[in-house]
Amino acid sequence: MEILWRLNTVRPYLLQVQTNLLKILNQINMKFNFVIRRLLILTLIAQSCLIFGQVKEPSPFDYGRMWTFENPPKEWLKEAYDFEPEDEWFDFVRKSSLRFASWCSASFVSPSGLIMTNHHCSRDEGIKAQQGAENFDKQGFYASTLTDERKIEGLYVEQMIMAKDVTDEVKASSVEEVEAKYKEMSGWNDLRLQVVGFYSGIKYSIYGYKRYDDIRLVCMPENSIGFYGGDPDNFTYPRYNLDFTFWRAYDENGKPLDTSSNYLKFNKDGAVEGEAVFVVGNPGRTERYRTAAQLDYDRKHRYNETLAFMDNRIELMREEYALIKDDPNKVAEGQELLGSITSLANGQKAYGGILKGLNDPDLYGRKVAMEELVKSKSTDVSAWENLEKEYNKLIPHAWAINNLGPSGYRGSVLSLLHELNDLETMISDGADKETVMTKKSDLMELAKSARSSREKRLFSMLLEEISNAMPKKSNLLSKLLAGRSMESFVDHLFTASSFMDDAKLEKLLKKNKKIAKSSDPMLMLSRSLIPKYKDAVNAFRSSGPIRQQYETEIVNKIFDVYGDALPPDATFTLRISDGVIKNYEYNGTKAPWKTTFFGMYDRHYSHEEVYPWDLPERWLNPSMELLKSPVNIVSTNDIIGGNSGSPMINKNREAVGLIFDGNIESLPGNFIFDEESNRTVSVHAGGIHAALKYVYKADRLVDELDGK
Repeated sequence: MEILWRLNTVRPYLLQVQTNLLKILNQINMKFNFVIRRLLILTLIAQSCLIFGQVKEPSPFDYGRMWTFENPPKEWLKEAYDFEPEDEWFDFVRKSSLRFASWCSASFVSPSGLIMTNHHCSRDEGIKAQQGAENFDKQGFYASTLTDERKIEGLYVEQMIMAKDVTDEVKASSVEEVEAKYKEMSGWNDLRLQVVGFYSGIKYSIYGYKRYDDIRLVCMPENSIGFYGGDPDNFTYPRYNLDFTFWRAYDENGKPLDTSSNYLKFNKDGAVEGEAVFVVGNPGRTERYRTAAQLDYDRKHRYNETLAFMDNRIELMREEYALIKDDPNKVAEGQELLGSITSLANGQKAYGGILKGLNDPDLYGRKVAMEELVKSKSTDVSAWENLEKEYNKLIPHAWAINNLGPSGYRGSVLSLLHELNDLETMISDGADKETVMTKKSDLMELAKSARSSREKRLFSMLLEEISNAMPKKSNLLSKLLAGRSMESFVDHLFTASSFMDDAKLEKLLKKNKKIAKSSDPMLMLSRSLIPKYKDAVNAFRSSGPIRQQYETEIVNKIFDVYGDALPPDATFTLRISDGVIKNYEYNGTKAPWKTTFFGMYDRHYSHEEVYPWDLPERWLNPSMELLKSPVNIVSTNDIIGGNSGSPMINKNREAVGLIFDGNIESLPGNFIFDEESNRTVSVHAGGIHAALKYVYKADRLVDELDGK
């Protein structure tokens, strides 16, 4: 691996050779189409990489395949799949797809407003509909009649009705003026409008959304089925997870919404190996246009510190959940805790996978190679140099920005430190008496929540994380500890501070002058740490516009090479991604393109029927028809967080699967798309249909999906 790292230092020379060859080809004035030109570039890169032992070459598709609907890759679809969809095809699938609240994707799958999305997108909302002694995590939910469907207040979906490139209009005026203009235009005036910038502000689009607020739960499996395999199986494949939930949208008259003009027919036969499939959804965020300097900052400071934060909180919460999970009086508390654990554990694997990818010499090396290729074709590379200088200025502030932001997961003591700093600032700035008294009252209440053993443990975690993240040359922490060990310092804080006793605290807060002169350990800690956080925030904020300017210049350079043949980074707006159903090599063997329910039962019995591989009782006598049915499938589509709940469709605009995850190899997808082993994991339409038919006996829902 070290050899590969060293090889990256000679890549600029190899890429200069490539550049000279490309200049000669350009002088020949050959009119290469998109695909031929791309293949030519990759061939040149591949040859130079192979000479020096680099196996994988950089590719334009390293930037991904999350295409916008305003600029669909029609030429690429024709070349890759012999598929030439008309504009009407794109318009239909766009309007059949949904944004599920503010965190997931979904789609209409019947003419009567039936919505399909993931269990993990729905679970926290679905359990709000529980009544009496119901426990949807253990029992699931199915509305056997239309009147049994349960509304969730505040839940909504959005349908993108209109989409248009407005780059020229924005550059001629402003985002605000364009939004105001379209708000008065027919067809747009009754929609929620959003102008989105792409490629660091090089292009802009305006989207118009129709919102539906009456959303009712139709069917949700048990948590052990909707999240089968739990955290251990998350981001893995082969997989056996029925991560689905069905909802229904209702109109303003309380009737099922008429979606007969835009819905995806549910194809229970699903897709087969080698078939072209398309994912239509709302990928949340990617950072594939970040430079090598930015990615270097990410791996050394950003992701490893976030990962440490998640590791520690998950360990604590799992211990807490183990103590209450079987207590019938703490069902709600247990469900809330389980939701937090699931959310953090998902992030833990995601951030861990990104960090692993950033430390992979091949993946990171490809980013360096692509950057050098673009630079070699540019007459001015100062933007890269200047951006790196900006990040070098931010490095001393990284520990503070990553660890000192107030958060419930970091505990009440840190929140108390922030509030104390605010109080002292108010007093020194001469704030009015009423404002100061309100702040003191809030501090009294907050201090009460900071006195538990749990808070003490959280603060000990935080200090350890700060210690590990601080630059080695910093002596700030050693000054704070004043010769004490970390454990002794925390003990002293929780015994000697007036904030641990109501009477002492009330006396301390009585006079402003007393606060200013106090050497209470909590105040001393606040005076030392919180200004460092504020300095870090100011440094990042003041640097933001400058960094944005350099990022825009760099993306412009990439545009000079590839134009808009590359998709923009994800922005939680609707995209379409192409791919094929395809297996891949893993763990010395091959992962099959599909799994079946036979595998789910093998997991159940091989793991001794123990959580998270245990099956509910009603699943324990499967029919052969169920066992043979496919459960999950993998494809080469490009997805990221936010795509959860996206429909997988075929060329006929039919729903053949439901996106819910990526494999472990897909996690570096935040900064690079690697088609060789990156796989999207979906629930096969046939698996959903079989579960509804043979286990849940959901005849009404089965008939609706079958179009009866």
